Amino acid sequence: MANRQIPDAAGGNIARRLHGLVALACWLALILQYRLITDMLGTGLGSWRFFGYFTIVTNIAVAAVSTALYVKPSAMQASSTVRHAILCAIMIVGLTYSFALRSVWNPTGWQKLADFVLHDLSPLLYAMAWLSAPHPGLHWRALATALVLPLIYLAYAIARGALDGWYAYWFLDPHRLSTGEMTISIALLLTAFLIVGAIAVLIDRALAKRRIFRKS
Repeated sequence: MANRQIPDAAGGNIARRLHGLVALACWLALILQYRLITDMLGTGLGSWRFFGYFTIVTNIAVAAVSTALYVKPSAMQASSTVRHAILCAIMIVGLTYSFALRSVWNPTGWQKLADFVLHDLSPLLYAMAWLSAPHPGLHWRALATALVLPLIYLAYAIARGALDGWYAYWFLDPHRLSTGEMTISIALLLTAFLIVGAIAVLIDRALAKRRIFRKS
């Protein structure tokens, strides 16, 4: 009986270490990015711009959740829908950067390092931590939770832009896109969240079934 618990305990320990690594990498990269943007724009405007990026908002969430899960690993199962929502958000960060932004942005020096951690390393490490953690078997309603963060951000980003005319991403900028193009951009973004979320739910349910099978 005790041996049957070993895979779960080992998986939990691996996930905890990975979450610790994610938290460390994200917090350091966020501090570096904040320093870079405030050095360039000043503390006031730099801070305002810093919190305007979905990448920053999501990596803060990743860092906070990973820190909490490192400190209290027993929360991994209880917060399965939250972990899933954060996974969807950080994977979209990586995918969007790779397909829509990498070609129009060529950072160098410390900015290149910050970009690499926030857009590439963070999604990879968090996905590894998520896969290593216990999987109770997500319900499909987790997809609704996964849409909360992007919907809040979209409203926030559009409101900010209307206030000062600055938009963090070209595909959310009404000065560059027509109303129809903006609608399509937002629809594609939310559809991407649903697709990534559905894939993650399927993976979670498959891992949960395998865990139950091993215990039987």
